[in-house]
Amino acid sequence: MSHIHHHHHHSDQSSDRGLIFAVSINILLTAFQFIGGLISGSLALIADALHNLSDAASLGIAIIARKISRKPADDFKTFGYKRAETIAALINLTILVVISIYLVYEAVWRFISPSSINGGIIIIVAGIALVIDLVTAFITLRLSKNNLNMKAAFLHNLSDALSSLAVIISGVLISFYQWFWIDSFLTMVLALFILYQAFIMLPKTIHLLMEGAPETIDIKDIKSSISNLKNIEDVHHVHIWSLDEKTIALEAHIVANIDTFDEMESLKQLVKQELADKFNITHSTLEFEHEMMC
Repeated sequence: MSHIHHHHHHSDQSSDRGLIFAVSINILLTAFQFIGGLISGSLALIADALHNLSDAASLGIAIIARKISRKPADDFKTFGYKRAETIAALINLTILVVISIYLVYEAVWRFISPSSINGGIIIIVAGIALVIDLVTAFITLRLSKNNLNMKAAFLHNLSDALSSLAVIISGVLISFYQWFWIDSFLTMVLALFILYQAFIMLPKTIHLLMEGAPETIDIKDIKSSISNLKNIEDVHHVHIWSLDEKTIALEAHIVANIDTFDEMESLKQLVKQELADKFNITHSTLEFEHEMMC
């Protein structure tokens, strides 16, 4: 067991180093793109710079949340600190929404008042940005399985890579055809795409923070499954919620036809096993009711 724990701890440290590296290159990229955007006059490049800055912030938040979530439960947080990552996901998605709305606003104004843009500088800067975005996306992709925090960070990176690719196309069209309007158009498309991605994940994140029942579990199925066990007459006051993305908790009152505390304890273990095997509920609090025990 100690070997497994040591391996897991080493893996976490390695993941954190990868995230810190990703933050560092995103901060450098932001400065590079912003300067390139000012020189070239490209709104899309400046928008991409702001998006990269949000990536650096989101990854920074993700690192802090990962460290907090590993803290063991204590008297202050009796369920532990796992939800720190869910809160981080909410913060990151909110940042995405705010930035997207700002980009739409800027794109509309650029449509109204277009300006000359240097397509060559756009292609060079956006090309370098695309490579860095893909590296960062790969780092977060490996950590994004069953983790809303990392999925939110990965979405940041993926949308950045796509926006860098779009900016390159914009630079090519501006260089060859003088289509200056394409810069604003692509900015608008990218902003709406980011908004769409954010709004897909926001409901799930908020549902988890609001202690909603897992979407994959039907409370009627749980009641039916428990009621079918021997000596159980009724199940009520059932509450189900997710402690984090992987841990489901349940509390319930069970009316049972039993006469001794030993029978109650045996039945309790049977119910807990049923919940774990069929519904992957690993944390359950059960209160038994019986007229003879009142």
